[in-house]
Amino acid sequence: MITSGPTRQYLDPVRYLTNASSGRMGAALAAAVLQRGHDAVIVSGPVTVDYPPGAHVIDVLTTDEMLHAAGELFPECDGAIGAAAPCDYKPLQVSDQKLSKTGQPLVLELIETPDVIAVLGQSKRSDQWVVGFALETDDRHFRATVKQQKKCCDLMVSNGPEAIDAADNNVELLDRDGSIIETISGSKQHVADRLIHQIHHRLILPCP
Repeated sequence: MITSGPTRQYLDPVRYLTNASSGRMGAALAAAVLQRGHDAVIVSGPVTVDYPPGAHVIDVLTTDEMLHAAGELFPECDGAIGAAAPCDYKPLQVSDQKLSKTGQPLVLELIETPDVIAVLGQSKRSDQWVVGFALETDDRHFRATVKQQKKCCDLMVSNGPEAIDAADNNVELLDRDGSIIETISGSKQHVADRLIHQIHHRLILPCP
């Protein structure tokens, strides 16, 4: 299972918080998974990218919807790759009518959304694995290592904001102890191929 794309958290019926995640990394990972003969199911937020025709796609909008769909699917999966960029915050209150201009500042009170990959990582069975993505602007290696431990991920992919809505990516793949397994740069398809190669040999083949 691969989570992919952004999520939306609505402020009112027409406005929402989101980010510029394109779903390209998720699509590339799905293509690499299918190329190796595995099944691929994608839980995707709203994107315009085309996913590989062999993948089963579940469309969601919000982070809560992504968590629900992923949680329903995960028990039937060998593992999960968290390539999505879900919104980390949502409004405490959502207006059922369009918010109108008043000439005054609009103050929003935001609360954290559930962490999809952390929930999956903490609920995985001994025969399952979880690979996370950590996008950080500074102290990337340290923050990715902390996230890996908190989210109970078997591997963590560390990248930066330049990956958002881009054709290329530059990542570090981290092992359980935070050591760098491989640094990968290039098109997202090349990066995905290398990541799936490592996942295949480190997490899939050793499974009984």
